[in-house]
Amino acid sequence: MSDSYKTVKTESSGEFVEKRSRFIGYCKPVKTEDDATAFINKIRAAHWDARHNVYAYSLREGNLRRYSDDGEPSGTAGMPVLDVITKNGVYDVCVVVTRYFGGVLLGKGGLVRAYSQGAKLALEAGQVIKMQSCLLCSLCCNYNQYGKVSAVVMDSDGVIDDTLYEADVVIKFHMPPELLPALNKKLADITAGEVQAHGNEEKYFVFE
Repeated sequence: MSDSYKTVKTESSGEFVEKRSRFIGYCKPVKTEDDATAFINKIRAAHWDARHNVYAYSLREGNLRRYSDDGEPSGTAGMPVLDVITKNGVYDVCVVVTRYFGGVLLGKGGLVRAYSQGAKLALEAGQVIKMQSCLLCSLCCNYNQYGKVSAVVMDSDGVIDDTLYEADVVIKFHMPPELLPALNKKLADITAGEVQAHGNEEKYFVFE
């Protein structure tokens, strides 16, 4: 898997009206097909009286993509929604675009544009964010070293998650794995080789 990917920050929605048809775009961060299906069913239940509840989702696990036109002409609804997700490079997301028919036919081109717009509004409302794979790290230093050691960690793009004040000071932080060797060199320089950071597992964090 990639060291970074884009997803949406939160469940959200946006809507607009096109030739009296009301389109509501919903999005939600999901991890599995079960998550996506549950979200789709939730929107369908909320909008049981809508003409269409079109959806598409993209998952990192298995590089899985699915979509449904939900009764709209083939290729005019689900695929345009998925195209918006794909072109924005967004993963682990499900988008549902609900349509309340307003009595005016939009034509195939109009439908593609409308469902694309619904998906774009949903992603914008959900806030696309970048997730970065980081190493969970820790180090131990004495109280005299703490000030300069913590400063070096932060100057090296480490993000401090917790600090434990015990017999010595334990600093827990995360950073991109490739930056750890350079940090350890700096730590060795300022502590005469007494302090070294160790990383164990990796986890994804929002990359600012």
